Amino acid sequence: MSTLSLPAQAYLLACDTGRDRLPDRQRVAVLVRAAALTDLVLRGLVVDGDGRPVVTGAGGTGHLVLDDLLDDLAADPHRKWRAWVRRDARATLQSLEAQLDAAGTITLRTSSLLGLFHRRRPVVRDRAEAARLHEVVADALRSEEPVSRVDPGAAALTSLAAAVELGTVLPRRDRRQHKARLAELEDRAGAVVPALRKVIRELNAARQAAISGGSGG
Repeated sequence: MSTLSLPAQAYLLACDTGRDRLPDRQRVAVLVRAAALTDLVLRGLVVDGDGRPVVTGAGGTGHLVLDDLLDDLAADPHRKWRAWVRRDARATLQSLEAQLDAAGTITLRTSSLLGLFHRRRPVVRDRAEAARLHEVVADALRSEEPVSRVDPGAAALTSLAAAVELGTVLPRRDRRQHKARLAELEDRAGAVVPALRKVIRELNAARQAAISGGSGG
C-alpha cells in the first residue's frame, strides 16, 4: 500500500481529477474522518471498547491529522464511533488539505462566486497515484483472492469508499454486485465502517427532508 496515511489515500481516491474538484465536500469530510479513525485502529493505537474507541497507549504516528485525533480520543473517551466520525469532520478535511498542499501532493486553489461563496478546488499533482488507488479498490473488490489475503489497508479503503456512497469512487451497481465481498472486507476494517454508514444514512435523510421541505412535499 501507499506510504500516505489512510485519510490521505481516501481523499485522493475521492478527488475528481478530471474536473479538479471534490464531488461532495460534506461526504468527503466524514470519509476522511472515518479513514483517520480506521488508520489508528490498523496501527494498533486504538481498539473498540463496547462501541467506543479506546486509546491503547502513548505514542504518535508522525501524521498531524492522526496525532491530533489521537489526542482528542484520549481526552474524551466516552463518545461512540459515530459521534467521532461526525465530530470536527470539516476541520479535519481542511487540515488534511493544507498538509497535502504543503507537501506538494495537491495544489489547493480557492475561488469565489460573486465574492461571497468560496470554493476549494484540489488539483492532484500525482494523478498516477490517484489512479493507482482506484485500482487498489477495484482489485480488492473484484479479485478472487480470499479476503483474508487482502492487504488490511486496501480492505479498509474499499470498505470506507463503499460506505460513503460516492458514485465517482464506487458506483451503486458495483456495491450491489459485490455486496457479499464488501461485507467480508468490512469485517477486516473494524468498527468505524458501520459508524460511517450510519452517518451517511443520516446525511441522506437530512438532504431528502430539505428537498421535500423546499418543494412543499
